[in-house]
Formats: sequence, structure tokens, C-alpha cells
Amino acid sequence: MPTDVFRGHAPGEIAVVGLGKSGRAASALLARDGHAVYASDAGGGDALLEAAGALAHHGVAVDVGSHDLDRIARAALVVASPGVPPDAPPLAAARARDVPIVGEIEVALHYLPRLRYVAVTGTNGKTTTTALIGHLLRALGRDAVDAGNIGTPLAELALRDRPPEWAALELSSFQLHDTPSVNPTVGVVTNLSPDHLDRYASVDAYYADKALLFANAHAGSRWVLNADEPEVLGLFRRLPGAPPVLPGETHGFSTRTNAAAAYFDRGAGDLVLLEEPLLPRAELPLLGDHNVANALAASLAVAVADPSHAGPDARRRLADGLRTFRALAHRMEPVGTFDGVEWINDSKATNVASTLVAVAGMTKPFVLLLGGRHKGEPYTALAEPFRRFGKVVLAYGESAAIVEKDLGELVHVERLGSSFPEVMARARALAGPGEAVLLSPACSSFDMFDNYAQRGAEFRRLAAETGSIR
Repeated sequence: MPTDVFRGHAPGEIAVVGLGKSGRAASALLARDGHAVYASDAGGGDALLEAAGALAHHGVAVDVGSHDLDRIARAALVVASPGVPPDAPPLAAARARDVPIVGEIEVALHYLPRLRYVAVTGTNGKTTTTALIGHLLRALGRDAVDAGNIGTPLAELALRDRPPEWAALELSSFQLHDTPSVNPTVGVVTNLSPDHLDRYASVDAYYADKALLFANAHAGSRWVLNADEPEVLGLFRRLPGAPPVLPGETHGFSTRTNAAAAYFDRGAGDLVLLEEPLLPRAELPLLGDHNVANALAASLAVAVADPSHAGPDARRRLADGLRTFRALAHRMEPVGTFDGVEWINDSKATNVASTLVAVAGMTKPFVLLLGGRHKGEPYTALAEPFRRFGKVVLAYGESAAIVEKDLGELVHVERLGSSFPEVMARARALAGPGEAVLLSPACSSFDMFDNYAQRGAEFRRLAAETGSIR
């Protein structure tokens, strides 16, 4: 059963490391409950200073610009923000003194004992699937909020006078690492592929953290897993001392086979849920097979979360919910059609696996914008699906030379520099009516932008100018 670290930790001050949104919410929540809290962040700037002032008003001791390592090592418990790497000095100091380390999600779950939540993890598709689940729960009339890695800290929900009944909770591998009591109403794994190897020593280590979703599996658990990926179906076996069979009910979703609880019937063109058609594919307003998979996963997770979610009226509401859902920003987001060219913003695709599903989902000729800061993966896997409809790859940014080396002998590649307006102008010149320009970079954005959202916003802005520039 889940371990509640709050019952076992020695009395004393709780240290919160990192003052991003999750760290601030956890600090406020703990202080409200009467705990002595010390919060620190090595960064600086006006936003952090403002956050420090607000927490100080609640009685939290705060350091900005440095960490008091001795104070952290004396803490009864350390709460680590997901962005803080495990080898960071504050966490190393805590481990050296055997101080328990947990994450903000763990703190929030302690204060939300009656919360019913669908927890979503995986390498790609987590955010869209989480948003879909929240949207579908609300379509059923549930009081539901999207939280976790999707952007809203779970601790913010615990701070409310009236917390929600349900949460759609996105969990990264970093968050799972520090959430020993995770025990979802339904657990979802979208897919698995190598990622975050700048933080993990190996793919096995990354997958091992993903497997922690199943750490408290029991006979009443419900799981929704990608039936097209054997690695997902066997992920629980990476837990130390894992049982031969995953406890609870396991439900699969698939875009390749009809032998699953939810699947895409390509012949009929329908999304099928629990043996009955749910929605024609043509009525799902999302691009690509990967989004069909996300819709199947979300629908199935909501349907099995409660017996009342699978009846005829509930199914109609689920179908209506899928019809009214819109693509999230920077995730295969159509930003407009200008002079007959469709512009698609997939800036959130920061690894090759994510770009692979975007490219494979294209159904018209397109120009691919590929580049940014290299993350160590080869780009060669993109060549075969690109050949179906791809016209040219525009390689740009720090990774341009690597992209050209990996793909230049396999598909048509043009190497450009680090001026994004020039990249967009070249894409504009190459794409004709009835075609598309796809920004799906397979790289981080940090060589040219502050983050992927800024990159996507610039793509959107420049795309909108194409009508006046052509």
C-alpha cells in the first residue's frame, strides 16, 4: 500500500528546494498546515524575489540565489522540485544525512486524501492525453482539474477551500521518482522511447522511474496501457520484486489491432470503445495517428474510472467531448492556412520520437523545419516516414550540420543558419498551395529561444505574416 512519509518523518523543519510553481505551492501548503518551512532557489530575478516575498508573508524562511546546505542537511524532510537534478548539491547534502526526499506531488497527495485521479505518464503524448481526460471528465459533469506536469501544481488544488473531486494528473519520470505514495484511480502509459538522457545514465534508468507508476498496484487498480508497445505492457516488471502479473485490471488501446479495449477501426473509420463505435475518425479535430491513440487512451481511461462513465448517455457525452476538444498550443497545432499553405506548430516535439509520430501523421506534401539544440539522438529514423509526403527538410540552428549529416544522403535537406525569420522565409518559398509547413524540431529550443513555447509563438507570428509577404 502507499507509503505516507508524513507519518514517519521526524519532527522538524521541512526544506523545499526550488521555487518554481510547484515549489512555491508546496511551501505555502506546508506552512498553512503549521510546518516550519525553509525554501531556497539558486536562481535570481524579479519573479523569484516576488515569490520569496509572498512566501515570507506566510512565515516561510526563504533564500534566493543560494542554498543553505547545512540547514537542508538538518531538515526532517526535503521537497524537491522536478527541475532540480538528483545530483544537485542540496539533494546530495540531504542524501548524505539520510534525509527523506519527496516531490511536490507527494506533498499534495497527503492533503488530498479523497481525490480521485487519472495519472498519465509516458514519453510523448502525456500532456494532450491529460488535457483530453480532464476535458472528458468535465463533459461528464465531473468537477475535474488538469494538474501536475501539465502546468498546474497539484499542491495548488490542495490549497483551495474546496478541492476538486477529480484530477487529470500528468506525471513526468522526475515526478514519479519522488512520489512514493502514487496510487491512481486509473494509471495510463501512453508510450515509451529514449528521452532525458542528459539527466539519466541510461534508458533503463529512465524506464525504471516510469515504472514507479505501478509501485502501489493492488487488486483494485485500473491500468490503461498502449497495447501496440510490448515495452509499455511489461513496464511494471522493471520494479524490484515485481509480481509475474500486474495487479488490477489492465485495458489496452491500439491504433494497429482490433484486439484491444479501445482501438481505431481503419476499415470503418471509427474510434471503438469497449466493443462499440464511439466516434468517426473524421469528427476528431486532431491531426495524426498519435492523436487518435491519445483520444483512445483518454476515452478508455475515463470510461473505466467509474461504472457510471460507460453507459449510453456517458458514451454520447464522451463522443461530444472528443468533438469539442482542440489541439493544445505547440502540439500539432494548426495555426492557419495562408495562400493555400497550412502551417502546423509542433514546437513541443523536442525529441526524435515525438517528431517521428508527427511526420508519420502527415497526409499532404510538406516542408519540415528540423533543428535547434541537439539532444544526442540520431535523426536517421525520420527518413523513411518523411519520404511518404515530405518535400524538403530545412535543417537549422546548432544541430543543422548533424541533421544534414544524418539525413542528407537519405532525403532532400537544405542546411540553413540560426535566423528563424530566414528559415520561415525559405519554407514559405518552398511550400505551395495544398501543401504544409511543419515545425517539429526534434531538438530543444535553447540555442535560439528561451523555451519551446517562445519558438512556437514565433512560428505562429511569422506564419501569419505570409499572406502579406508572398
